[in-house]
Amino acid sequence: MSVELAEIEMVVSAARAVATDVVLLELRAADGSSLPAWAPGAHLDVTVQEGVERQYSLCGDPSDLSRYTVAVLREPDGRGGSLHVHEHIVEGTSLRVRGPLNHFALSLPPASTPLMPHYVFVAGGIGITPILPMVRAVAAAGVSWELHYAGRSLERMPFVDELVASYGSHVSVYTPEAGHRLDLASLSGGSVSKPVAVYCCGPARMLTELESFAASARWPSGTLHLERFEARAVAEPVRHEAFEVELEISGLTVTVPPDRTILEVVEDAGVLVLSSCREGTCGTCETPVVSGEVEHRDSVLTPDEQEANEVMMICVSRAACPRLVLEL
Repeated sequence: MSVELAEIEMVVSAARAVATDVVLLELRAADGSSLPAWAPGAHLDVTVQEGVERQYSLCGDPSDLSRYTVAVLREPDGRGGSLHVHEHIVEGTSLRVRGPLNHFALSLPPASTPLMPHYVFVAGGIGITPILPMVRAVAAAGVSWELHYAGRSLERMPFVDELVASYGSHVSVYTPEAGHRLDLASLSGGSVSKPVAVYCCGPARMLTELESFAASARWPSGTLHLERFEARAVAEPVRHEAFEVELEISGLTVTVPPDRTILEVVEDAGVLVLSSCREGTCGTCETPVVSGEVEHRDSVLTPDEQEANEVMMICVSRAACPRLVLEL
């Protein structure tokens, strides 16, 4: 079945600026109860106003389940969600939240692992939010790591002072004003002396460049982990014909035409599916695949996960065959 997420009525307990155009929100359950557990890399679906949901990475302390913390960048040229947050959401505002959901989970092997990986974190601007709790986790675990944090200016980079003060030489900061530019070739993802894990979140251009560099450097499969807040560019669908989708649990079979998504057709059939972004970036509509070949067009699953063909994001992905069977 599709992913089941807790839906929580929350109240903004604090709202404060942490960088130019970045506001930090602390959220607590309206009834004062403890919140669902989460791990570094997780995000929330937040209904910022009626009919408008946005995804925000959790950037607080996973051991503190009295509150969730997110940071929101004001985007004047965005779709309006961030502007509403900055202009209307203040201490005391009630919000409906769904989650946590994690498609960017930090993999931290047990301390007994013979050869622990070296962790390389790469963040661009607001992309630091899912990276921050990862940095804290690896630092606490005592494993080797480095952070490369790029932004337009220090004033626009949330948590930069905290990171430099806490972790010193582990952190490299890049800004145009300082004449520093992140050089992907300097990353240690190609190391052969020990395994390396690279986690990156930032603008689409940064992620695309890093993917290209990883391919040219022939990083081993599973080295690179990406979190996208923009949908990646995709080519035309491999099939332009309509296809059938059998909904195994519901006992229905629907036809999906070329100009509609599986999610839209399934919703029209009266089947409830949780969804949020509708552009393949949040993972909320993840659905198990029973049979059939999927053309994965999402920005969530790793290449290995897509190749496994076990789940799909039905808001954007399609059939690469005449008939799919889904666990819906």
